[in-house]
Amino acid sequence: MVFSSITFLVYFLPLFLLVYHLTPHKFKNACILIFSIIFYAWGGPKFIFVILGTTFIDYFIVNKMYQAKSEKGKKQLLIISLLINLGLLAYFKYSNFFIDNINVALSTLGIKEITWLKIALPIGISFYTFESVTYVVDVYRGVHKPLKNFWHYQTYILLFPKLIAGPIVRYHDIADQITDREKNYTADVKLSGFYTFCIGLAKKVIIANTIGSQADDVFKLEAQDLNTAAAWVGALAYTFQIYFDFSGYSDMAIGLCKIMGIRLPENFNNPYLSSSISEFWRRWHITLGTWMKNYLYIPLGGNKVNANYKLYRNLLIVFLASGLWHGASWNFVIWGAYHGLFLILERLFLLNVYAKIGKFISTIITFIIVVVGWVYFRIEDLSQANHIVKTMFSFDFTDGKFALHNDFYFSLSLAVVFSFFACLPFTKTLQAKVYGEHHTTLSNTVLLSCSILLFYISLSYIAALGFNPFIYFRF
Repeated sequence: MVFSSITFLVYFLPLFLLVYHLTPHKFKNACILIFSIIFYAWGGPKFIFVILGTTFIDYFIVNKMYQAKSEKGKKQLLIISLLINLGLLAYFKYSNFFIDNINVALSTLGIKEITWLKIALPIGISFYTFESVTYVVDVYRGVHKPLKNFWHYQTYILLFPKLIAGPIVRYHDIADQITDREKNYTADVKLSGFYTFCIGLAKKVIIANTIGSQADDVFKLEAQDLNTAAAWVGALAYTFQIYFDFSGYSDMAIGLCKIMGIRLPENFNNPYLSSSISEFWRRWHITLGTWMKNYLYIPLGGNKVNANYKLYRNLLIVFLASGLWHGASWNFVIWGAYHGLFLILERLFLLNVYAKIGKFISTIITFIIVVVGWVYFRIEDLSQANHIVKTMFSFDFTDGKFALHNDFYFSLSLAVVFSFFACLPFTKTLQAKVYGEHHTTLSNTVLLSCSILLFYISLSYIAALGFNPFIYFRF
């Protein structure tokens, strides 16, 4: 079940909100937990027991670790928890990838291939595994005490708005809200949550779906039918699709949690306004970047190393891991290495170049770098991805066999406007006010009316169009 489905919007969500607001405060977590289990089981009934089982084991391991008297005992229990969580992620997500690559190597040597049962991927396993890791590591580091109530821990992991595609919530950012969220349970916060949810829904349905359909049509073309114009249309369409798809989902998750009285961290901050790849990763998928920084980059030594090559090594490791986290395929590894390479180049000399040429030109260059990277993210066949990128810069404008959808221009215009909307101080302030929580009666009236209108327009788009994927649903 995805947020942009009729099943969720017309049936599940209204029923949940009705029951949740009628439920006494002390039972609200139980209400969230029951509906979260139903939500997850709807799309992955076979795997609900995997996530319930691992959270059950993790809870008791972490509490035992917290009570351990010796540092050695704590570390042993930490390792056990990490092995369980990361081991399950490796098994479900990477076994097929690992065996396939071994078989390729064996076939070149003339050795019989390994027979292996194809393993289905549990929905959202990358997201909730990282959250489980934050829980055990934060408790081990003494950042926060473990939750005393087992059901509160289940609520933290299974909270359905962020369960299948984030944001990745670090344990200590939400632990106190699980046990007490009265201060956030106000009319202003709820209204702000509704506005945010409707904006996110419109981003996903009105913009991402429409231009995503165009991107798919371009990338289905045979190599001989692709010219430079088509290649750029496909690359740009996917660039905006993935942003509005994922940021739209994040907005919906954040908005829903606000309605419940829970604040999730922001996940996007106008990433296409970035004037360097370093800045891009401070603005794009912020919660993943924060996770990688705190639980991988800093433990590796981070910036505090005695040689530059160690810094570059750490950056490359982090971004190779980030690429592999997105999917068990070489194109994701290459995408991660590609971003890691530009981060290294920026530290070597590119940031100095950007400073000299100015923010406007460096923003354009950064945007082009990001667009090219998305081609490798989108296309699993590396030879096809290479051909598309080569065609983008070949200036081949011979007649191609692709057609632009009638509504593509409209959706692309919206995508460009809202991707770069906050480029000026005035528009940045306006955006902050729209997403803010303190409104006058007049602004609440306007925002409420616009949100309801966006909700119903989005419903009509969902009913009319058959194309409604969630890109990050499979991660």
